[in-house]
Amino acid sequence: MRCPVKQSVLLVVAMVAFAGTAFAADMAPRTYTKAPAPVAAPVYNWGGFYVGINGGGGSARKCWDLVGGIAGPVNPAFAEGCHDATGATAGGQIGYRWQATSWVFGLEAQGNWANFKGSNANPTLAGAFDDATKVDAFGLFTAQVGYAFNNVLLYAKGGAAVVNDKYSHSTLVPNVTVNGVPAPVGQTFATGSETRWGGVAGVGLEFSFAPRWSVALEYDHLFMGNRDVNLNLIAPFGTGLLFTHRIRQDVDIGTVRLNYTFGGPVVAKY
Repeated sequence: MRCPVKQSVLLVVAMVAFAGTAFAADMAPRTYTKAPAPVAAPVYNWGGFYVGINGGGGSARKCWDLVGGIAGPVNPAFAEGCHDATGATAGGQIGYRWQATSWVFGLEAQGNWANFKGSNANPTLAGAFDDATKVDAFGLFTAQVGYAFNNVLLYAKGGAAVVNDKYSHSTLVPNVTVNGVPAPVGQTFATGSETRWGGVAGVGLEFSFAPRWSVALEYDHLFMGNRDVNLNLIAPFGTGLLFTHRIRQDVDIGTVRLNYTFGGPVVAKY
């Protein structure tokens, strides 16, 4: 007959050995997988040369004062009224941008055809004729500064502006004679023109919708100041000076722009 104490000791030893084997199995080396590499987020690069086209509309505010004419200077000046010359515009732009972190700097030249037209009745001679204006072209030469939110660019611009203006007087009522020559209603009898330089300030919001392609909305205000402009008689009403007007001008322009940038590619940011 075996000793109960010996049997108990052997049972305990066997249980401890089984537990150690199971623990060792649990402590076997495990295989670990490498964490995936971080995915780069694309960041749009606004730097480089770009070209584009634009289209939209504008309004030129014109206020006329009579300051002279055939009879000599008019002093004080005689106020003749104001009008808005409105219409469409289309053109193109070329520029270059530099990007430093999220800040974007640039230079741009823009040239546009325009068809801004307007008039008002001149109070001289009981409103028998009008003061008419046409802006048929303008150019902008500007510096830009902007802040990029990846593929969205908010920018401001400022610099020099030049506009080409044409002016005329036409009859508004029947039975008018100019220098003794009958002029039917709507007959132009005096014209003038000028190329005027001034300043421009504007803002824009540009969005890149594809690599290198972007579309923008832009507003510009042109500060064109005061200029004295001579209107001269045209045939068959004669030649030479008829009136000298001091004309004040400001222009507001809104355009949609499409640009293609020959700049660096989209870069990765982690």
